[in-house]
Amino acid sequence: MTIFCARYLRQRDLQQEIEEGLNVMESCNGANSVIAYCKGGEIASNRHDEQEMFVLCLRILQTALVYVNTLTLQDVLADPARADILTPADRRGLTPLFWLHLLPYGEVRLDMNSRLHLGPTT
Repeated sequence: MTIFCARYLRQRDLQQEIEEGLNVMESCNGANSVIAYCKGGEIASNRHDEQEMFVLCLRILQTALVYVNTLTLQDVLADPARADILTPADRRGLTPLFWLHLLPYGEVRLDMNSRLHLGPTT
């Protein structure tokens, strides 16, 4: 442990790598608290089967969120007008786990008359 702490204090690259990993986990926790808003992100049951169902449903919803966000990011990044705006550091910082466009209050607005744009078909 002492050797690791010495390396951590000496190596800026290691500090940045660990910080990036922590940011990813913080983002996951933030998304989970938005998705599971009604219970404050907590599992409200002591029953094992209900806890398991809660976690599995949360994973499905988070995966769906990441999928839709990935499609949105791909669509934005495919635009030639935006190709030179992002620096390599900006691109490294991109993550499909964002949730500012979600309404965490149980309100869902769906337009059933239109489809999600998935980009060009091949």
